[in-house]
Amino acid sequence: MSVEEHRFKGPIRGQILFAIVFLAASVWLLSQLGAETKWVKRTKFFAQPRFWPAVAVSGMVLFGGLHLWKLPRKRMVKPDFVEWKIWFFGIEWVLWFLAYVWIVPLLGYLPTTVIFVPLMAWRIGYRDRRWMAISVGFAVAVVLLFKTFLHVKIPGGAVYEYLPSGLRSFFLLYL
Repeated sequence: MSVEEHRFKGPIRGQILFAIVFLAASVWLLSQLGAETKWVKRTKFFAQPRFWPAVAVSGMVLFGGLHLWKLPRKRMVKPDFVEWKIWFFGIEWVLWFLAYVWIVPLLGYLPTTVIFVPLMAWRIGYRDRRWMAISVGFAVAVVLLFKTFLHVKIPGGAVYEYLPSGLRSFFLLYL
């Protein structure tokens, strides 16, 4: 048994990668504090809008750095890259969601949802016609539920501007 196996009983794969990513994200957040928060005149120190975010993010940087420094293994090995590949599959869904959020203002809520829900069904393995039809029906039901029945205000798509005025109003209001 090596020294590192005696010091840490749990799995060590991915820890160095997690520590590096966490520290980098924490440093980036710390660099954004000046642009995202303010010091307000005539406000108590602990009530400042910048104070508690600065404490939290500084703690993230400090403890993330300490975690990286005290890791039992300081170099990347094959299991770390295998672990990163597993993590990336989770990040993939974040990227799909970001693409959806980016496209909704362009195409509109209904068309984007009707495109993305079947794509997600296809991605997770439901690939026959029946599941594609179910996913399209589900997408339409979700849009109708949120826009028509719950009156959730979701901005219309830029392509709606090219519709005739009566149809544009209907699409903006209900779809």
